[in-house]
Amino acid sequence: MADEKFPALDAGDIDATRQAVHAYARVAGDWSKALRRKRKHWWHASLRPSLYGLTTGVIYGPTDFEIEIDLASSRIHFRTCSSQFTDRLAGQPSSEVAAKIRNALLAAGFDQADLASIDAGGSETAYPGYSSEQSTLMHRALGSIAAVLEDFRATIREEKSPIQVWPHHFDLSMIWLPGPKVPGQNPGDEEYADKQMNFGFAFGDESIPEPYFYVTAYPLPDTLPGTPLPAGTTWHSDGFSGAVLLYRDLVAMQDPAGYLLGMWKGLMEAAREHLCSGD
Repeated sequence: MADEKFPALDAGDIDATRQAVHAYARVAGDWSKALRRKRKHWWHASLRPSLYGLTTGVIYGPTDFEIEIDLASSRIHFRTCSSQFTDRLAGQPSSEVAAKIRNALLAAGFDQADLASIDAGGSETAYPGYSSEQSTLMHRALGSIAAVLEDFRATIREEKSPIQVWPHHFDLSMIWLPGPKVPGQNPGDEEYADKQMNFGFAFGDESIPEPYFYVTAYPLPDTLPGTPLPAGTTWHSDGFSGAVLLYRDLVAMQDPAGYLLGMWKGLMEAAREHLCSGD
């Protein structure tokens, strides 16, 4: 029986809902990317877990605002200090959501000419299989995973990213940045110069069509794929190289949170010597 905080997620049952939420997340991410100052590793373009789902956090501008994708009750919220717009999410095209957000921004005082140059139009694809019940299950899973990731993040003394959801791939992620640069790379290009390790979760994609956890490292230490892994986690090399744990295997465990913490800490320590050195 699945842990109450880690509900069972059937890949087929959540598929249409996952695709819809992914599309809505891209719209929110487009506004975040366009209206925030650039941060390294594109942290300005990501979303954050919220109490109800996903949020841009406060975006500062002519009027400060926030966009929240409420997975718990299948709604999209646009908020300023003086007003709020809410709409139901039911699998409609993300272009409809995007148009309503644009109108809300105009009503909040943003200049139409400035907004016209921003590509945040969404897609015309509809998702008739969207399910509010599946959205609620995704919300519970995402919140529980983010909580464990926050506990893990608190143990790391070096720099680390916020816990964030990437709209493009639709994965929850935290990056550990131990400090040294990759030899031979331009130090000013952080995408390729920063040694890093990524701890994440995805609801499924073309590589693995069901919910799964992943751990990757850049550059990948030669010895890391030979590191013994706890039962249930395996090394993956089709599409990307890293350690993978299927979500369905995690929820069958007696202590899912404890397993995740142990697996993440073990892999970080196995890679620490290589990633923390300047070699």
